[in-house]
Amino acid sequence: MDDIALQKSRLRMKIGLQIPSFTWPGGAKEIAPTLGKIARTADQGGFDLIGVMDHFFQIQSLGPPEQEMLEAYTTLGYLAANTSRARLVTVVTGAPYRYPGVIAKIATTLDILSGGRGMLGIGAGWNEYEAKSLGIPFSSVPERFDWLEDTLRLCLQMWKGDESRLEGKKFVFERPLSSPQSLTRPHPRIMIGGMGEQKTLRLVAKYADACNLFPAPGVQHKLDVLKKHCEREKRNYDDIEKTMMYRFDPGDRGENVGQLVDQLRPFARMGFTTAIGGVRDVWKIKPLEIMARELIPAVAAF
Repeated sequence: MDDIALQKSRLRMKIGLQIPSFTWPGGAKEIAPTLGKIARTADQGGFDLIGVMDHFFQIQSLGPPEQEMLEAYTTLGYLAANTSRARLVTVVTGAPYRYPGVIAKIATTLDILSGGRGMLGIGAGWNEYEAKSLGIPFSSVPERFDWLEDTLRLCLQMWKGDESRLEGKKFVFERPLSSPQSLTRPHPRIMIGGMGEQKTLRLVAKYADACNLFPAPGVQHKLDVLKKHCEREKRNYDDIEKTMMYRFDPGDRGENVGQLVDQLRPFARMGFTTAIGGVRDVWKIKPLEIMARELIPAVAAF
């Protein structure tokens, strides 16, 4: 491969669909059929992955908590039945919302029922308001990171088929049995979300197959920090998939696609390979069709 071809291969970017809201016309009875149509359209249109948030209330940046919100993994199970090729992931699971063994079992189940398309997107969690509202214990930041690391260690050991006793920072696992075993080998891909330089990015380098960042000013610095963590952990930095959050509005007639392409190109040059985002008026379906027809091929051909 010559230098130009190599550069192009490194710039190639994929598009993932995030579904952060279920406030659509028709109310609760129309959520399932609308969601199924969205998923099938994205899947058939070439979206690389379909993700949902792991929240029980709508988050403040998108709307009031009273807006409709579905539980993440039940939703991903429904999406698995309505798709055949896209990867499925939470962006991202709040580790302290579920015991580590439960998360391991859930992620394995998703991988099996989706035919090997499940990913484990995970982070330390942050939404104290929804946790306390529902009676979910919400511990300090250091404790939540201990919970997260125990979860990562447990999942990887279970997916190896190693049933030996595991003593974590917060939990002890007497027999980490995984039966049936995940379809994806050696294990479902792990994506850790967050920008923290000392803890989150270190855990990415040590345990994860992908990171998930926000395209904020200084994001190149975050990648540089990740690279240093990889050097310390003796990980190949290039083996870690770099994903980022985004918001997509292709326009009613696709008039914004060119602008989106121009905005995404610099991030591809930084090494981001997947842009995951919510789509304005996704329930109308047409925006997904425009992105499938115009945006996805454009960013794949950078």
